[in-house]
Amino acid sequence: QVQLVESGGGLVQAGGSLKLSCVASARTFGYYLMGWFRQAPGKEREFVAAIRSGTNTYYADIVKGRFTISRDNFKNTVYLQMNVLVPEDTAVYYCAARSAFFGSSVYSQGIYEYWGQGTQVTVSS
Repeated sequence: QVQLVESGGGLVQAGGSLKLSCVASARTFGYYLMGWFRQAPGKEREFVAAIRSGTNTYYADIVKGRFTISRDNFKNTVYLQMNVLVPEDTAVYYCAARSAFFGSSVYSQGIYEYWGQGTQVTVSS
């Protein structure tokens, strides 16, 4: 069982930045596909970004150019740097993990095995 703990959420004004962190308890973290998803009030959870065990990264079109996903395999941590935040980015952000995944559907919630509890991000206008 892998535990994921997110941190870094909070309240920020539009145009501001936040950096989310997710620490994983996996012993072989370097082999995990890591993803970030978000769920706004009244909406379904949606894909934000993902990073493979190497450096391949994937982004939802709506955050491309504003958000950056990265990982530090020595610290078992994945990050989500969020810049130029807008009120529509307000949501609970979830970290997700999948071991040894080599398929193409990194955007799909269903392929992730483990989920964190989420961290709230609120962007005020």
